[in-house]
Amino acid sequence: MRIVKHALPTLSAGTSREIASYHFGSCSQGKKVYIQSSLHADEIPGMLVSHYLRQSFSALEQAGAIAGEIVLVPVANPIGLAQDIQGSAFGRFDMATGINFNRGYQYLTPALKQRLLGKLGPDLSANTTLVREHALALLAEWQPGSEAAALKKTLQTLAIDADIVLDLHCDNQAVMHLYTGTPLAEATMPLVRYLGGRALLLSVLSGDDPFDESCSRHWWELAEAFGVATPIPLGCQSVTIELRGESDVAHDYAQQDAHAIVQFLVQAGHIQAAAEPMPEALCQPTPLEGSEPIIAAHAGILAFTKNVGDAIIAGESIGDLIDPISGQVTPMISHVTGILYARVARRYAQHSMRVAKVAGAISYRSGNLLSM
Repeated sequence: MRIVKHALPTLSAGTSREIASYHFGSCSQGKKVYIQSSLHADEIPGMLVSHYLRQSFSALEQAGAIAGEIVLVPVANPIGLAQDIQGSAFGRFDMATGINFNRGYQYLTPALKQRLLGKLGPDLSANTTLVREHALALLAEWQPGSEAAALKKTLQTLAIDADIVLDLHCDNQAVMHLYTGTPLAEATMPLVRYLGGRALLLSVLSGDDPFDESCSRHWWELAEAFGVATPIPLGCQSVTIELRGESDVAHDYAQQDAHAIVQFLVQAGHIQAAAEPMPEALCQPTPLEGSEPIIAAHAGILAFTKNVGDAIIAGESIGDLIDPISGQVTPMISHVTGILYARVARRYAQHSMRVAKVAGAISYRSGNLLSM
């Protein structure tokens, strides 16, 4: 195992922060996997999963079983991890700018189109190498203007030339669910099956340049732009894994999830071992455009009558919203049929607050598909 420390710019005199990346295997063999946890720094389950992944990867490295390199970043956001307001963690947004730590990564397609014009040929492998080289060069030219932007540059640079990118998150209260690009659905289903995912949400453009999309989106866009004469593969399978809810931090969950990720990497050819049989799929892919965010019609108490993981029928209530002053009771109705895969942990809602999400199978939304 090799440890690399990536210094972030000093925000204030007498302070310093860094990102630690752990490298297993050999970078000379071509294959690469990148895994990071807790980009939203108050989402802790991924840190514990990374703890067990580090143990597994160390043992696999000693056994010579890693094909290529695996890079693990167990604490992807030391800035957000230090943002504590009178005992309450605040790791989702940069307090200096108000920007979500999982938004605003570099969208590389337009610049890559210009740089690659006239350089691509009929050799798929050579084209893959060219795309990665130019993507790395573009990120090297990025001059971040803040500590948070420097953090984003570091993470995107570590991941941009990887075959597989896994970004470990969690929701407030949730079942295991995953997000990926629509072209990557088939390749991601083995991961869904090993993890026991209850929803796989797909989109080609979710909005605001989140980390996972910024690692993979340019591959299918370049393939479409340049055409079949200069073949370009889906060179990065980038997936956001939502490891249930914020409070689901337990040894058994983390060991189970780390084992599932290792099995997926065995199946994908990045770890040389006998793959365990894949469990049956608990879900099929559905469009992110079909996921309904259920909105509070007014302020009030949230009394849920449905639990995360429950199957919901369109027109069914998932709970009541109760105005504690007027006594008004408003059922919270789902307009789509699907799985209630996430809901908020707090039990008081402001007007227009998103309180739950149901994964429906029919696309109906457009625009910015992700909540802040």
